[in-house]
Amino acid sequence: MAEEGLKLYGLKLSPFVLRVEWALKLKGIEYEYVVEDLKNKSPQLLEYNPVYKKVPVLVHHGKPICESTVILEYIEDAWKDKHPSLLPTDPHQRAVARFWAKFSEEKCLRGCSDVFSTTGEEQIKAVEELKERLKTLERYLQGKKFFGGESIGMVDIVTGWITIWYGIIEEIVGVQIIDEKELPLISEWARNFLELEPVKESMPPLDEVKAHLRELRELVLAGQFSA
Repeated sequence: MAEEGLKLYGLKLSPFVLRVEWALKLKGIEYEYVVEDLKNKSPQLLEYNPVYKKVPVLVHHGKPICESTVILEYIEDAWKDKHPSLLPTDPHQRAVARFWAKFSEEKCLRGCSDVFSTTGEEQIKAVEELKERLKTLERYLQGKKFFGGESIGMVDIVTGWITIWYGIIEEIVGVQIIDEKELPLISEWARNFLELEPVKESMPPLDEVKAHLRELRELVLAGQFSA
């Protein structure tokens, strides 16, 4: 049964919504899932997120929280008694985790968008830059099963979309991004991440993800959409 007054407005094909699902399931928090159609956005979504008008939106007792990383912080603060914790208790370690979550979001995710939205020499350059960023991120995995240690935390959840989307993007754009020989720790981390029950339970329909990304890439290359 969903916790009273807790709703997640989302879309199964969104990696940002998945972050919130993983966090809620990881902590054992029940919620109501409200599926949104972004081509025909509901009045509730527009009311709850009037600035960006997008998912995810978590509504707790009628109060909306927007943007996936902000929602993750809210979940950690609102349900501190629920384990595992998404962030370390030590202030310095919390700051370090936030740093790497931000790096993953701004450098690795952005880098993947650059690969996805380019071709030719520009794409080759984007792939090399992304690989270097992933090697930098991999340093934070040294000696650990997950970025969070023995259990997943904020950095794992923010970075988790890699485990599902990268392989599909590699297939669509025709380049290899994650080579196990070049990125052995991230490759092993990805396998461990995919074995987690919250991840298995929330797995999106991969054929739909692939079809969506193919369509999106065509729009991007035609200049009709900005990745």
